[in-house]
This record gives sequence, C-alpha cells and structure tokens, in this order.
Amino acid sequence: MRRWSDINRTSSCEASFAAVRDDEIGSRIAPRLSLARRTKHDMSAPLWIPSAERIAASNMQRFIDTCGAPLAARDYASLYAWSVDEPSAFWEAAWKFFDIRSSSPYTSVIEDFDRMPGARWFEGAQLNFAENLLKPEHTATAIIAYDETGRRTELSRDELRRQVASVAHALKRYGVGPGDRVAGFLPNGAETVVAMLATASLGGIWSACSPDFGTDGLLDRLGQIGAKVLFATDGYSYNGKPIDSLERVGALVAALDTLEQLVIVPNRDERAARSAFPDADLYTDLLETAAALEFTQVPFAQPLYILYTSGTTGIPKAIVHGAGGTLIQHQKELELHVDIKPGDVVFYFTTCGWMMWHWLVSSLASGATLLLYDGSPFHPGPAHLWEIAERENLAVFGTSAGYLSALEKSGFEPRKQVSAGALKAVLSTGSPLSPSSFDFVYSQIKQDVQLSSIAGGSDLIACFGSGNPMLPVYRGELQCRALGLDVAIFNDRGEPVREEKGELVCRAPFPSMPVAFWNDPDGSMYHKAYFERFPNVWNHGDYAEITAHDGLIIYGRSDAVLNPGGVRIGTAEIYRVVEQFEEIAESVVIGQDWNDGLRIVLFVKLQPGNELDDALRDRMKNALRSQASPRHVPAKILDVPEIPRTISGKVVELAVREVVHSREVANLDALANPEALEHFKSRPELAV
Repeated sequence: MRRWSDINRTSSCEASFAAVRDDEIGSRIAPRLSLARRTKHDMSAPLWIPSAERIAASNMQRFIDTCGAPLAARDYASLYAWSVDEPSAFWEAAWKFFDIRSSSPYTSVIEDFDRMPGARWFEGAQLNFAENLLKPEHTATAIIAYDETGRRTELSRDELRRQVASVAHALKRYGVGPGDRVAGFLPNGAETVVAMLATASLGGIWSACSPDFGTDGLLDRLGQIGAKVLFATDGYSYNGKPIDSLERVGALVAALDTLEQLVIVPNRDERAARSAFPDADLYTDLLETAAALEFTQVPFAQPLYILYTSGTTGIPKAIVHGAGGTLIQHQKELELHVDIKPGDVVFYFTTCGWMMWHWLVSSLASGATLLLYDGSPFHPGPAHLWEIAERENLAVFGTSAGYLSALEKSGFEPRKQVSAGALKAVLSTGSPLSPSSFDFVYSQIKQDVQLSSIAGGSDLIACFGSGNPMLPVYRGELQCRALGLDVAIFNDRGEPVREEKGELVCRAPFPSMPVAFWNDPDGSMYHKAYFERFPNVWNHGDYAEITAHDGLIIYGRSDAVLNPGGVRIGTAEIYRVVEQFEEIAESVVIGQDWNDGLRIVLFVKLQPGNELDDALRDRMKNALRSQASPRHVPAKILDVPEIPRTISGKVVELAVREVVHSREVANLDALANPEALEHFKSRPELAV
C-alpha cells in the first residue's frame, strides 16, 4: 500500500493553516504593517477591554454572584484564588452552576487530594456524558455541518437525539456496553458527533482518527485499544480533490483482530463501499431503525475518550479521559472562560482526532449550536470560512495561530468583506499566537472581540491558560490561568516565580487529569510523563511566564528550548519575530551542537516569488536583535521548500534537530510529510 504522505501531503488539521500552498490561497500577499509600526505598540496597554455591560452579562459574573464564595473582591483575581485555595467548594459550585445531571448524588467532592495522580472526584455520582450534552430543554439547532464542496447538513436537537438513539440501538446489537471501545476513522461531520454520543450513551469509550492518517499511523493509534466496532468513511475531499479511503479501511479492518463490526459512513460512492465491504453495515441504514434514547449511568471516572500523543518520539501514548472530568472541565471552560450561551453558534477548525474537536462538541451541553467544517480552510479561497461565519451568525471562531498568520499573508481582510456582527470571541491554540497576529485580529477582523489565545493539550483535554470575558486582552498574552487549576511557573530549582521564564506546572489535582494511559497497568508511563521532574506536581513541558497582568506567555515546548551560551530561549520568541516578514511563509528553528556549545539555526520556507538573500537575512537578524536580544540571532538562516509537521499539524522541531545531527527519527509515521526531513539532511552550510 502506498504511504498516505504520497497521496495527500497536507494534514487537514493545523498543518493546513501554516503550510498553506499557492494553489489554496493564491500568491497575492497582503500589504502589511511595517515592522517599525509593529514594534511601537505599548505592550502594557490592552488591545481590548470588555465593556461594563458585557462583564455584567457574562456567565463569569453570574457565577461570581451565585457561587457563594467569600471573595475579597468581586473580580476574577479573587475568584481564581478561591478556586485553587478551596477546590472542593469551587468544584461543587461548578457542578451546581452547570446543572450536571446524575442519577445518584456524589458523597464527596474530592478524596485523596494530596495525591497526584490518585485524587478521586465526585465519588458516588452516577452520570452519563451524552445525557448531559443532549438535555431536552435546549432548543437551538444542534449541528450545522459543511464540507468544502459547500454541502450543508443541519440537525435539530430532536433529530440529533433521534439519530443518537438509532445508532446506540445498533451498537447494543453489536454487543457494545460500558468500557467497550468504538473507533472512528471519519471526517469532521455530523455523523462523527452522532457516533460518539451513541457510544457515550452506552458507557462505551470513543477514540477517533481523521481520514488524513496513513495506515501505519492509524494502526499505531487504533491498533492499541482493542476496538469492537469501527466507523469508517469511504472518502472525503480536501483542497478540491476527492480522496478515496477504502484501501486504508481494508488494511485497518484486516489488522484489528478484536473488531466485530464495521460501519461505513458513505461520503463518496455508496455502491463502491458496499461492494468493497459486503459484511459491513451502512451508517445510513442504522438511522432507519427508530429506538428509545437511553443513557447508561456510569461512575464519574468512567473512561469516555482515548486520545493520543503526537508520537514523534515513539508509538503514540494512548491517554484515557473520564466522562465526569471531561464534562465539568469543558463546561467550566466553555461557559465561563469563553462565555458561551444557549443559541450561540460555535466553530473550531479541527479534525475529529484533535483534542479541540472533543472540546467543541461539549458546547452542546451549554445549549450552543456546533458549526462543523471538513476540508481545507482556504478552498476555494481565504474568504470561505468567513463567508460561512457570516451566513450562520457565528459567535465563536476557533482556529490556530498558523491559520491567522496564513490568513494575514493571503491578503484577505475579513472586516472589509464580511459582516461579523455576531462574533464575540476569536480563539487560537495549537502553537503560541504571535503579537503580530493579535494586531491582525483587531485591525482586520473585528475591534470589539475577545481574542483568546489558549493553551493546554490532549494530556488534560482542557486548558491551563484560557480566555476571559471579564479581562482585557494584552498583546502576545493568554488572558489568564484557568479556574480550578493551580498553575505556576517553576525555575530550575522547583521554586515558583513570576515575570520570569520557567516550566509551566500545576501544583494540585484537577478533574480532567487522565484516568490512565492505555496498556500502562502499573502507571509508570503516566508517572514518567508528568511527575518525574517535580514530585506530586504536574510538569506540562511548556516553557512559559506569568506576566505582570497575571496572564501567560508560552515560549514553546521545554524540550525544544534553545540554550546558546547558557541562556534559555523559547522557540516561539524567534517565530514571533520571523513571522512578521511577508517573505516568510513559515519556519522552524533548532539548536545545533557546535564547537562544544550550541548555535541557533533557522530554516525558513519562503512565500512564492521571494529569495533568501543576504539582505533578507540581515533584516531578520536585525529584527531579532532589536525585538528580542543578540542571543536570539541565528548563526545560520537557510531556506527549505517544506517544513515537517505531525499529522495534527505541529512543527516537529525535535525531528529536524535529530536529522541535522544525523540521528534516526523514531517514528516517521507520526508525520504528515516525512519526506520533508530530506531537505535538512547533510546540509553543507551546517558543516562550517
């Protein structure tokens, strides 16, 4: 079988944001703010301040007014302090505020709180995740789904409940019950949401990969978990090209020895799918059976999802998340930090394998409408997503830092082309959002909008740094630390520091900590991943800083931090300067071992029609020297035609570093475009 990278070299998740091709957005580059103008911003002045009316109407303010906390001041700082100082009181107040449905009450909020991992939450409670997302009192449209061909699907709340009941009925017929795994190999459509909710309604465990995965990548993930049922698509479209999935479905079915039933979700050619898999059921056939909607009640910590690490250093780790922890954590973030209200239309550009898909789907519990999109965000042009946003009166636009950078360089200015009257929040994650992208959002998208760069990960299926409808937005900063999470920055001695760079940690348990890692019976992999460096403290692996505004700045992953001359430099500190240059499409920076020390090497992918000459190199070096420091200036700046990324879209700095040092990269199947690494091998410029 051909490698999937030979068929489609661009991931349909974040990779499509930052690795934007000419044929997707055209070669026109927008007139950009001059570098000098960008550096004149007063970093202490907020870019946005919520109005008094907006604060008063926010869910956060309502929570402050009703949670019963003895706050010193009726503000976020006091609320945050209470949430970490009195975790039992805070999480109990959150349970009540979000009206979490359970068939039996909890007997305690937290037990063994001094153990991490090991704390137990809401002991005695019996609940169902799907039941809480499908509350009958919510009446707004449940799902609006688009693919890049323009096909639009809409499901009402009643229709969503009906379809979930029908698919759950089929799953019961296949023998699925609490703890059984159901896998998805699916695009980001309404069918994927229905299949997940049907699985959750039975107490089963859902785990999915997007259809841009190759066979090896699929088996590295779904091959670990012993799935009983597989939902798989026959194909999809990306960047205007129809792509067949049946060959990879066949390879997956042949390799999964626990599989008892295949369900094909026809997306391209139903007859071809039936012919290829005559023993499979078609998803559309499952919907023809009417059934009563039932919800199996399970403990708070019952496994719900299995997510996967990127796998760039070996086989991806399978992270198990619990039903109750995921539910209460997501409702806290969506309703308090994003301020989602019933009827809001909420969008996040994601695939169903990324953590943000799970986060987005939880918006159903808040009475919101999910806006789903599958395909390239720039097909047939950069206006596409924004035209959909205007048409559907979008309230929340979620994306990645790479997309916002690519949108700016495409020349498309949303505020001049579409109406964003309903838009109240723009969210960004996946990588640190550069200060210049903050400028772009406020100058070219909307002035009165909550721009929230957020940060967390699949590890916690949630965010450590989040948005806030009550707080100002400062250029280059995440607005706040998330409620109920005791986030701190540790120096190398394990001491908490402020306004200094260090390791992002969490000093106390939280409900959405993983239940376990799959195939880790003694918990040793789990412990090594987060607790090896600082005992009983979650070490997240981000290099970060708490600012004077009590916000956060993420400087990159700790394992990719550069250390020239003994000074630690986060890679994001370099990217945020380099991305300002209109000539640069994207970049990757590493540290090269050199003369008993380390030197910085910057690789850049150029926008079409540009050349990496000495003049451009000098301009980048001068900008880094003036905006960062002389230590941030690379010893070498080299051009490459392609930047390697994981299937989930993240730049693989560590893989590039290994190739430059002639070392083997552990797991090429984790990369969307492994052939890109060839451009970094044996570069003669790096031998001098």
